[in-house]
Amino acid sequence: MQQVHHFLVLVLPLLFLSLIISDASEYSVAGGWTPIKNINDPYVTEIAKFAVDEFNKKGNTSLKLVLVAVVSGETQVVSGTNYRLILKATYGTATKAYRAIVWENAWLNKKLTSFEPFLG
Repeated sequence: MQQVHHFLVLVLPLLFLSLIISDASEYSVAGGWTPIKNINDPYVTEIAKFAVDEFNKKGNTSLKLVLVAVVSGETQVVSGTNYRLILKATYGTATKAYRAIVWENAWLNKKLTSFEPFLG
């Protein structure tokens, strides 16, 4: 009886994991970019604000970018999650589009990996 219990303890999590993975693969390809369905989600806005703040920290000017809106976004599952966002931000009186990529891991550590003007 103890052997059956150990077998179930080992096998059942693997069965559940395979079901979860097969469900997830229906919606996205591992390593591929998946559109963010709700770009107005507060967490997406938080990621965008983080990107703008990190960009501003690297700037050598008193004039800073100010986030206006998230226009679109995608996620990519890697060893964590990449967020590729197209956002609008003002710089002085000019409003421009930018593409930002933020990587986040399971411990909610974030890193801005790319921030550039979006010529779209």
